[in-house]
Amino acid sequence: MQNDKAKFKIEFIKRLIRFSLEVIKFCNEIRTDRNLWAVADQLLRSATSVGANVIEAKSCGSKKDYIRFFEIALRSANETKYWLILVKEGNQKFSSSAEILLKEASEIANIIGAGIITMKGKRSNFTL
Repeated sequence: MQNDKAKFKIEFIKRLIRFSLEVIKFCNEIRTDRNLWAVADQLLRSATSVGANVIEAKSCGSKKDYIRFFEIALRSANETKYWLILVKEGNQKFSSSAEILLKEASEIANIIGAGIITMKGKRSNFTL
């Protein structure tokens, strides 16, 4: 069981890194539309913040701080979804790519949210 948890954590971090890299590529694409420059900057910040905060949580000295970093990561994931919706709805050219990233951001947010609930002791013993 412990080995499964460790494997999940490693795979989840790899997934966060892949997501960040995909968002970086996407932001380079959407910057071809001058109207999306500010959105691209915000999207880039929020999306890369998700993984950064999950990684930062690993160095926390207390469970409270650990949970706090996961809560920040969840807020960043939700903010990322907002920016992706703006791109999806605002520019048909990028709609398909934004939808794919939006789906991934939603799945990541759900995983982080479930982990927070568990860490707070409100569900069975499963942690990230």
